Amino acid sequence: MQLDIRLPMGLLFLILGVILIGYGLISDQAIYAAHSLGQNVNLIWGAIFALFGGVMLWLARRARE
Repeated sequence: MQLDIRLPMGLLFLILGVILIGYGLISDQAIYAAHSLGQNVNLIWGAIFALFGGVMLWLARRARE
């Protein structure tokens, strides 16, 4: 049985995305207003990473069937 690279890659990106989303939700919003044009970049990139990780996990599961 060979390990599909999409499985660990999907888990890595999903976990990192969830951490970034959590940090973006609990962090002080004034920081984003002062430094990143009012955009919560942790929340945005966390969602992108989590979505990418979810797609990789879905593709790995689909390839197993």
